Amino acid sequence: MRLLHTMLRVGDLERSIAFYRDIFAMQLLRRKDYPGGRFTLAFLGYGAEADNTVIELTYNWDTDHYELGSGFGHLAIGVDDAYTTCAEIKRQGGDVVREAGPMQHGSTVIAFVRDPDGYMIELIQQS
Repeated sequence: MRLLHTMLRVGDLERSIAFYRDIFAMQLLRRKDYPGGRFTLAFLGYGAEADNTVIELTYNWDTDHYELGSGFGHLAIGVDDAYTTCAEIKRQGGDVVREAGPMQHGSTVIAFVRDPDGYMIELIQQS
């Protein structure tokens, strides 16, 4: 068994694809429209789905906004240098909501970024 993907509902598919592709260098692996159900699925990640966990973006054609609720926490992405990554995200217009630095009760360097739909992404420095 293995984790296949995490699904996020998004209000603007093109904006969300661009965010994950341009800010986090993910590849758009596949995309399919389902006209009968009025939705589109797009899968992004760092490698083939056969070998990697990916993100599934679900765009319901008639919905442009979702309430995030309080149950979902965040996605986590490993980075070489959280400080440099935050600077680059800000340069590209991304929303860094917690600057890179050691976590409060430990020494791991982390940061948080908000995606265009409000989902939180934790950056964890892997060095």
